[in-house]
Amino acid sequence: MDLKTKIQTATKDAMRARDAARLSTLRLISAAIKDREIAARSGEGEVAGLSDADLLAILARMVKQRQESAKAYEEGGRLELAEKELAEIEVLGEFLPRPMTTEESEAAIDAVIAELGASSVRDMGRVMAELKTRYSGQMDFGAVGQSVKQRLL
Repeated sequence: MDLKTKIQTATKDAMRARDAARLSTLRLISAAIKDREIAARSGEGEVAGLSDADLLAILARMVKQRQESAKAYEEGGRLELAEKELAEIEVLGEFLPRPMTTEESEAAIDAVIAELGASSVRDMGRVMAELKTRYSGQMDFGAVGQSVKQRLL
């Protein structure tokens, strides 16, 4: 079952269970997917199908947005809003693959650098693009960027 189907099934289940908070988050996911599909339409009006990697990138972006919002709410003393954001992160996390450990990330970085034959900082863009393609939703690319840069110096 592809990721989009899993999200649709979870939405139906949340409707049946009358779980308003979960349903709200799932509808936000569906809306983000729909927006991306509309943006990806070709000139003839046909919808170009989004791959699971595209969907994982959307979900990862949504998680990052909610993490930033939760942090801002906590700093502002709005704990109830921070809790809502964290609850949404939990729902989003159900559809993301397990995050890689630091050791797994380091091994993946080394493998991609070796495969691409990257040898200088000029190759960093290619390495990061390949990592994002392969490990979208599994790595924290902010931290990975620093690690890749150190290896290529």
